[in-house]
Amino acid sequence: MFKQDAKETRLKSATTVADLIYHMTVQSVRKTHANALMAIGLNILQTVIFVMAFYLLFVVLGMRSAAIRGDFLLYIMTGIFLYMVNTRTVTAVVGSEGPSSPMMKHRPMTTAVAIGAAALGSLYTQVLSMMVVLYVYHVGWGPISIHYWPGAFGMVILAWFFGVAVGIILLAIKPWFPQFAATTATIYTRVNMIASGKMFVANSLPGYMLVWFDWNPLFHTIDQARGFTFVNYFPHFSDWHYALWTTCVLLLLGMMGEFYTRRHASLSWEARR
Repeated sequence: MFKQDAKETRLKSATTVADLIYHMTVQSVRKTHANALMAIGLNILQTVIFVMAFYLLFVVLGMRSAAIRGDFLLYIMTGIFLYMVNTRTVTAVVGSEGPSSPMMKHRPMTTAVAIGAAALGSLYTQVLSMMVVLYVYHVGWGPISIHYWPGAFGMVILAWFFGVAVGIILLAIKPWFPQFAATTATIYTRVNMIASGKMFVANSLPGYMLVWFDWNPLFHTIDQARGFTFVNYFPHFSDWHYALWTTCVLLLLGMMGEFYTRRHASLSWEARR
């Protein structure tokens, strides 16, 4: 009798939290625009502009020969998609509700729900944008051939997971040093324009240049994604295991920091500022 009641209570609590995360996710998607379709449409437009800008950059600088043998635009997309998934997730998580937010006064709202909703909202928007762009390219310009799509999509999820870990670390710092957290998030986004390696092929980099990039888990996920996407590319200088374990360590540190910050959260922080 008591076991059944406890099971029903846990099930009811899980359903309530899942429902709350769903509604918070919808809210996070609508942050950029009141209409969810317009918000997704704007993100798709930004993705297309990003892809075309890098396409023109490669053509103008004569860097097409440095790309992987195969669909050149798909080569650019593999880098742009993972970069945007990662950086947009960091921005979304850092911008989620903190422990001193008025929203935390309402049960069962918690910082975990806010972080989960922001992360899932970002993943939903970016994956949907990616699928729409790939579909339009497939139908309008020519068929797309992905060598092993489960592996390629797995790297998208890993890039998102890494973004969640970095975002939680910055979110834990934010109540203590808000300006530092915001500036660091911006620097992270700008640095990864180059450090993510989306403009380069890891196998073609000399050793002295490779050390500039191989510390970055996003560099490893992009290079591995290209290995899963192109049948004639075999990554030799990247490892998705490194990205996964680094992400797990960062996530653990971020959760510890977020827990400490939540325990010491005070509404007077906002009042002082």
